[in-house]
Amino acid sequence: MKYHQFSPDEVLRQLGTCRNGLSDQEVVARRVQYGYNEIPEAGKQHWTLIFLKQFKSLLVFVLFGAAAISWATGHEADMYVILAVIIINASIGFAQEMRAENAVALLKTMLVPQAKALRNGEKVTLPARELVPGDIIVVEEGDSIPADARLIEAKNLRTIEASLTGESVPVQKTVASLPADTPMADCRNMLYKGTFVAGGYALAVVTGTGVNTAIGEIALSLSTIKPTKTNFQQKTDALAQQMAVLAVVNAGLLFSIAYFYRQGSLDEVLLVAIAAMVSSIPAGLPAVLAIVLAIGANRMAKRNAIVREFTATETLGAVTTIITDKTGTLTQNTLTVRKVFVPNMPEWDITGEGWSPVGNFMHDETIIDPKEIPTLSQLLTICGWSNNSDIQHNKEKDTYRLVGDPTEGALLALARKGGFFPKQDTSISKIDDLPFNSNLKMRATLVSTKGQRQLLVVGAPEKVLAKSAYIATPEGVLPMTDEWAHQLKHRMDEWSLQAMRVIALAWRNEPDNTTHIAEQHLSDLIFAGIVGMIDPPRPDVRNAVAACKRAGIRVIMATGDHINTAIAIARATGIIDTTEQHQTLALTEQQLLTLDEKEFEQVVHTTNVFARLTPAMKLRIAEKLQAGGELIAMTGDGVNDAPALKRADVGVAMGVMGTDVARDAAKVVLADDNFSTIVSAVEEGRIVFTNARQTSFYLLTTNFAEIITLIISILSGLPIPLTATQILWLNLVTDGVGDISLATERGHGDILSQKPINPKENILTSEAIPFLIINAGLMTTLTLVAFSWFLPAGIDKARSGAFIVMAFCQLYNVYNMRSLQLSIFQIGLFTNRYINVATIFSILVQVAIIEIPLLAQMFHFQPISFMEFITLVGAASGVLWMGELYKLIRYRLF
Repeated sequence: MKYHQFSPDEVLRQLGTCRNGLSDQEVVARRVQYGYNEIPEAGKQHWTLIFLKQFKSLLVFVLFGAAAISWATGHEADMYVILAVIIINASIGFAQEMRAENAVALLKTMLVPQAKALRNGEKVTLPARELVPGDIIVVEEGDSIPADARLIEAKNLRTIEASLTGESVPVQKTVASLPADTPMADCRNMLYKGTFVAGGYALAVVTGTGVNTAIGEIALSLSTIKPTKTNFQQKTDALAQQMAVLAVVNAGLLFSIAYFYRQGSLDEVLLVAIAAMVSSIPAGLPAVLAIVLAIGANRMAKRNAIVREFTATETLGAVTTIITDKTGTLTQNTLTVRKVFVPNMPEWDITGEGWSPVGNFMHDETIIDPKEIPTLSQLLTICGWSNNSDIQHNKEKDTYRLVGDPTEGALLALARKGGFFPKQDTSISKIDDLPFNSNLKMRATLVSTKGQRQLLVVGAPEKVLAKSAYIATPEGVLPMTDEWAHQLKHRMDEWSLQAMRVIALAWRNEPDNTTHIAEQHLSDLIFAGIVGMIDPPRPDVRNAVAACKRAGIRVIMATGDHINTAIAIARATGIIDTTEQHQTLALTEQQLLTLDEKEFEQVVHTTNVFARLTPAMKLRIAEKLQAGGELIAMTGDGVNDAPALKRADVGVAMGVMGTDVARDAAKVVLADDNFSTIVSAVEEGRIVFTNARQTSFYLLTTNFAEIITLIISILSGLPIPLTATQILWLNLVTDGVGDISLATERGHGDILSQKPINPKENILTSEAIPFLIINAGLMTTLTLVAFSWFLPAGIDKARSGAFIVMAFCQLYNVYNMRSLQLSIFQIGLFTNRYINVATIFSILVQVAIIEIPLLAQMFHFQPISFMEFITLVGAASGVLWMGELYKLIRYRLF
């Protein structure tokens, strides 16, 4: 129902309530009807669904097929191993996604929303989730609005509705009825869940809770956006298809060779072919890929990026465009006064960051004491006392938190930097206060100071200037002249072009019997001066943007703020390249709406700053870039950003300032709301893809070497060089330990100096095929040579020699695969301790199964002498030297 069209009394009657609130019995009855004031979490899934989701992969389906074939052919041991690997893979993915969900849940539980309501005629504080329609709520400065509500009383109420409408300027509220067709953003007599009060006081009746709120409707709409497979899921599916084809081709080739060359029975040949097909599928690959993603996600979490969607870890590495908000992501989300000017005095620069009271007043690098300059002291007095904000200091964490309006907070911080602390100064007392009025564009405070009553005024510069009849100078109070007004307007315009928000301050003396402020008092003011404030860029953002450009990633600012502010921040952060000529600096949504489709497509590919955007336009820009083949990471914090976050390739929500709905729609949550964290996550994503590729190549190389060894031995008329049990052991221990240790590899060189990973580039590409063929060929040759050398001493002795060579070839190949381009001696032989530990473990295990009689009997091995062992290990090192020679020739000489 459109409650904004009815009077307060009519709304109370329709909701069956009164100004004294509901009784406890009425609350119980309504909770049965409406439920709790909660919004279902769109991104929240039951743990069983999260676990089952881990099996939704073509690679896993191929392995299930391999397990079924193993069971049908009597290879139950193989079946159990493959099923165990599938379960391990699912468990790793499940554990990581549950850990991410718990981390996001922890962010939500840091502050449980509370509400003030009238129950049984008394004011009580209760959890916001317990509100029901018809409750009377009390809201005042600094409060978060707990439910949708219709105002019934309001005194100078202003709310910030940026999370819902994208508008960062406080909205003045009223109790007057409005036309039925008034848009939500213009419903000035309504309060909306998830927004908060910037100033004033109000009583309101709850009209909607939970999903029946404006935020709830947006949250429910997310369910209509169907999730698509991530970039990494598509690549692993392609890898599964490639391996399945490779397995079938190998099995068919082996079947043909064995049947026609060996003249064996059909059953025997078919059994060998099926066994070969099963062994040619790297059963450990899904688990290894899961480990690669888990390690990447953990590294991202340490850098304040919480990965909620497991496979988004790699997708970040392929991102080609980042569409970022301005406020709080590129900037510090704290308005800070940077300049102060009082008439006939130099312009002062102000240092310091955020709400901290630490800072200096400087001119020409000389620090001045504001208390020594009377006109500046008067300006700072106005800043500190015509102010309803409060800055709270957490001494344990040494952080500052603003309660109230951000503009007033910036003025209070300025006063504190000058040594003026209103809470500690008893020489000045407040008598009356007129909060900011959107029509007057001013606020005023009546104070008593040293026996004199003064009216202190803060407001829009043009309004304050128009009300000023005098001007305060070091020479005294002088009449305001056209020349003074012209000089002041010129400086105001100059600061505005620097994207500063300009605020003017004035005052006047009042009679001693003045007890309240009326609008007629706001005239004949004495102009005190102006201050310029800005939400400054985060210190590390410029370097992060430069890193993106170096990495081939385009950074687009999409903000709801003013175009001049957007341009100034874009220049300061390097998003706009000041060296380029004839470029379009920025466009507003109004300008974009005048373009046809072709012109729109052109500007979104050439312009990097868009201002005054609605979420719908931000989504349109992203979709147009996606249609052109770009992989998009998009940031957002408001409820209105949720649809765009969910549709982006990687939605990135703010963990501190972001709403629950935005976090639930995103795949990545930033714990520090910092743009630089996104860049760090992109770097980790590229490392994840590289590790996934290198571990995949490692497994394919070793499995390919094993199947080729089997085929060539049959073609040569030799016995099978390795039994099924021995091959299975190789896949479990050497492959398993080696690939897991490779998953821990850190990036080499400047990862961000490389171009983005092509979103369409598969994990297995033709680039590494020569490397794969050379290594697999050498492994096969060395294994067959060792097998033939020991064959006169018996089949078990020959298989022992072949096993040692194949096992150590694979261990040496781990070091090859730490980088497909860089020499192991450039990287450092001992820089990955996990690989070194894994290698030592594998060597001990391999020696144990040959030398310990019980194990040797199980695997049909015969002891090898120490010199024979050293000779075989030395021969296997040829794989490492061949890999080094290949890298030298391909990547360094050519």
